[in-house]
Amino acid sequence: MHIGVIRISLVLPSRTLKEKRTIVRSVVERLRNRFNAAVAEVDNLDTPGRTTIAASVISTSPAHAQAQLQEIAGAIAHWRLDAEITGIETETIAF
Repeated sequence: MHIGVIRISLVLPSRTLKEKRTIVRSVVERLRNRFNAAVAEVDNLDTPGRTTIAASVISTSPAHAQAQLQEIAGAIAHWRLDAEITGIETETIAF
């Protein structure tokens, strides 16, 4: 069993926490539904223009887990054209 984890740091076009939460909630729900992954906002919770979203997937092969993580990053880049991705960190853990 292999667990893949991705952390994506974003700069958002939001000036208030309310605007930010609307954007983040939309991205998190779409990722959960499309990829059946565990997804959450994990950093920069109280900064209106920045966020870090993490997602994790479980697979039988490390290549599939890594492919899923890359698809998640691509989906965020495609869905939120107004957001700038400032960092992506991935890790695959074998059990």
